[in-house]
Amino acid sequence: MDDTVADNRPLKILIADDSDTDRLILRALVKRLGHEVYDVGNGQEAVAMFQQAAPDIVLLDALMPVLDGMEAARQIKDLAGERMVPVIFLTSLSEAGELAQCLEAGGDDFLSKPYNRVIIEAKIKAFNRMRLMHQTLSDQRDLIHGRNQLLMREQETAKRVFDNVAHTGCLDAFNLRHHASPLAIFNGDVLFAAPRPAGGMLVFIGDFTGHGLPAAIGAMPVAEIFYGMTRKGFKGTDVLQEINQKLKQILPAGMFCCGGMIEADFKQNQVRVWNGGLPDGWLVPTNGDCQALPSRHLPLGILRPEQFQPEMDLLTTAPGDQVLMMTDGVLEARNARGEMFGEVGVLRALQQSQGNGSQPVDAVMTAVRAFTGDQEDDSTLLGLEMVDEAGISELQDRSIPSVLSGPTEWRCVYEVRERTLGDFSPLPLLLHICMEVPGLRRRSGEIYTLLAELYNNALEHGVLELPSDWKHSSEGFGRYYEERRRRLGRVEGHFIRFSLNHTMTDTGGRLRVVCEDSGPGFDFHNHPALVSGDPPAATSGYAGRGLMLLKRLAESVTFHQQGNQVEIVYDWDAVSGSLEPETASQ
Repeated sequence: MDDTVADNRPLKILIADDSDTDRLILRALVKRLGHEVYDVGNGQEAVAMFQQAAPDIVLLDALMPVLDGMEAARQIKDLAGERMVPVIFLTSLSEAGELAQCLEAGGDDFLSKPYNRVIIEAKIKAFNRMRLMHQTLSDQRDLIHGRNQLLMREQETAKRVFDNVAHTGCLDAFNLRHHASPLAIFNGDVLFAAPRPAGGMLVFIGDFTGHGLPAAIGAMPVAEIFYGMTRKGFKGTDVLQEINQKLKQILPAGMFCCGGMIEADFKQNQVRVWNGGLPDGWLVPTNGDCQALPSRHLPLGILRPEQFQPEMDLLTTAPGDQVLMMTDGVLEARNARGEMFGEVGVLRALQQSQGNGSQPVDAVMTAVRAFTGDQEDDSTLLGLEMVDEAGISELQDRSIPSVLSGPTEWRCVYEVRERTLGDFSPLPLLLHICMEVPGLRRRSGEIYTLLAELYNNALEHGVLELPSDWKHSSEGFGRYYEERRRRLGRVEGHFIRFSLNHTMTDTGGRLRVVCEDSGPGFDFHNHPALVSGDPPAATSGYAGRGLMLLKRLAESVTFHQQGNQVEIVYDWDAVSGSLEPETASQ
């Protein structure tokens, strides 16, 4: 019968007394109260009967032969384990020390001889209430423990699924340092990093409201969007827009993601930063004062797509400068007095790192541990160092998924027309088409560079007819992009058309790309970069750097018509995993 039923049910009561008279009297009194009685004559029999009958309450004489009541009480309590079985000693003892020994042996109360029916009934009811309350608490504890175990298993499952989706990308790159100390298996903090096909790196740090499965609901699609779009060449602003739209669509009211995006361009020594709801980020230069990167936007998943602003702040950097971003756990770390580490603690640690040459991330975490007494907090911290682009070029290969099958013999034509020229970049789509070829997946960076050079030249110099020599000075550079913006408003009737053709060869494959624009073309017969093969001087009126890059990466570069149609041939070798030697030397 279940122990948690009402307390008026008959109880199983064990009586152990070596006096036959006392035992018979007590047995009769207890049975008259409606309970089931088991009686024995010594402590050893009491222990054996307890194992057999599992009584609810034990009435135990203190002084018995074979095994006295005190030792029997100890053994009965051990056998009961976590189940509460009240042991009431039957005794005529009156010395305080002797009574104390009974309690130390496991007794819960005393019943004095001669017996009183009213007292017996009251004590049995009182201890039964205690027993039932203990059982209820134990059942609730076990229920809570079971639900907690289920929740932990669900969180572990969520973490495994999340890790499969949100792979580490290039978080182990030598110019990235990060720290995460979650208080739960999955605490809602996310951190992603991936190289961009055009060069550079994209990094995202986020802090979801909630923990466990609720946080995983938003974190997993964010990971898919980030890595999928970055691999295809989308800019940070495009990725942010897509993440915000997805979170707004799937998250319930009150759930959102405080996030930060870093888009690093190592070639240009520039970094773009977006902060939506995170604590201040920091630009830590090798020389000079630290610059705060405050939150200028609402968290992701709050605003509708038409209200969302993905524009990123542009910062000019130098090699060795670092960009730091963190979740609020860093600022909210508390010491023994309840004081928060705060922005003051972060800035002090960063300034100290500049003084002693230590890594900013390490300096902040060392300061946090010293402040809190080595207590781990629910926080994530990331530092990205601006470095030479060549040092991270090998990261690109790891960001491309390994898929064995895909189309190898195909041709497609894609045309962008009129207002779309200013509103939309076809590069991610074209790159995605090319990446369906298994052999080209490891060459996404080169393919993207070729497509980008063709498209940008066709748009800026073909359709918009912008002169390259404007970009030879800072004033001309500003004039160039202001005129570019103005002319994009007048592109009626213009187009840029890509024709892509891929075929297999004996050693690998060949990608042929033809880019045609509606512009007037140029005199490619007398272009210095095409005649001599050397980069033209800045004063010649020709830029030529894009053409030289095309010639270096491609097997051949050919101009047709009036110069407004460019054809490139790109060969890849499946055996060596690289371009042919003569291609690389061109």
